[in-house]
Amino acid sequence: MKILFVHQNMPGQYRELLQFLVAQGGHQIVFLTQRRPPPQIEGVATLVYGPHHKPKSDAYGLSKVWEEATGAGFGAAMAARRLEEEKGFKPDLIVGHTGWGELLFFKQVWPDVPILGFFEYFYLSKGGLVGFDPEDPPSDHSPFLLHARNAVPFANLHVVDKGHVPTEWQKNCFPELFHSKFYTCHDGIRTDRLQPDPDVSLELGRLEKPLTREDEVFTYLARNLEHARGFHIFMRALPRILRERPNARVIVLGGNEVSYGRKSKHPGGLRAEMEEEVGASVDWDRVHFLGRVPYSKFCQVIQLSRCHIYLTMPFVLSWSLLEAMSMQATIVASDVAPVREAVTHGETGLLVDFFDPDALAAQVVEVLSNPEGYAHLGVAARKSVVEKYDFLTKCLPEHIRQMNELVPEAVRIPMP
Repeated sequence: MKILFVHQNMPGQYRELLQFLVAQGGHQIVFLTQRRPPPQIEGVATLVYGPHHKPKSDAYGLSKVWEEATGAGFGAAMAARRLEEEKGFKPDLIVGHTGWGELLFFKQVWPDVPILGFFEYFYLSKGGLVGFDPEDPPSDHSPFLLHARNAVPFANLHVVDKGHVPTEWQKNCFPELFHSKFYTCHDGIRTDRLQPDPDVSLELGRLEKPLTREDEVFTYLARNLEHARGFHIFMRALPRILRERPNARVIVLGGNEVSYGRKSKHPGGLRAEMEEEVGASVDWDRVHFLGRVPYSKFCQVIQLSRCHIYLTMPFVLSWSLLEAMSMQATIVASDVAPVREAVTHGETGLLVDFFDPDALAAQVVEVLSNPEGYAHLGVAARKSVVEKYDFLTKCLPEHIRQMNELVPEAVRIPMP
């Protein structure tokens, strides 16, 4: 099959799928992206495009996202046209993310080529990020701005031949008129690779010897240390955890930028703001901020962890939660709808009120005090992820089936 993948930040959600298709052989794969330089994936040709237009910083708020999306979409479409004119490549199938407008004009280039679109999030004025945290009340204009942002998924609904959403919670964020085009299936987790390692060790610069499973380590991570992922709640729980567990150390992974939601007003970002807030109540010698780390080091950190904290407002479920479950971590997570889809309290993890740092601290202290008593949760968590989210046995076959439904039998992908 000839497949064109489209994602501004290659490979995005398609990392494992790309690797499978390349290994299977017999496919011609091109990836269209804005990422410079693009990742080099053997067997995948890359084409970098630039947006045709970007809105000015002071552009009208209600149309700014749409203006940016159409600029990206037109840039992607012109790159696709050149791809056929200069390289002779016309895909049998287009697979891409709908969120940034990149797919908007592909039917004007190839009216007869089916499109499978990834729908990640529909912006909600209630039930999502906005208005969830009392510390960040929405403005009177928020419902209008959010509805205006949804012009992009509404337009894409009429572009794609089929839509893909990873979880039921994400699907149910979208209005029902979308659902008839959707299929729900997670991108998939490589549970065959993500396993516990009782012999794991990790060297940290200011410690004399490597950390092992014998050490009392708990963990928190997010792509960025931000409100949407509950970093402020974690930091408010930290003093009690460290006070009641005097031998414990915490490893924190994540950047100091903002992916979702509001920015801190502190010049040093949210980390600096929270360090200032908790101040001398924390033994900073036992707090290890590692920033963003290579994937292999992330795995080591989780494999070390006696208790992994995962916090999020109602938003897209992080891959890291499912990866931690696959590595048999004992999870303490926020009790919100997207998390409840993956974690059952008392069976595959422990859920606490997002807004109660004292309850979070008490639960983490309890786990650290009795790791053997909670170890069964990690075992059950891994079993659940293998059964529901495993890439090779659960998710990949469904994605291939859905892709094949859009193309003639002669070019279909052999089932794994």
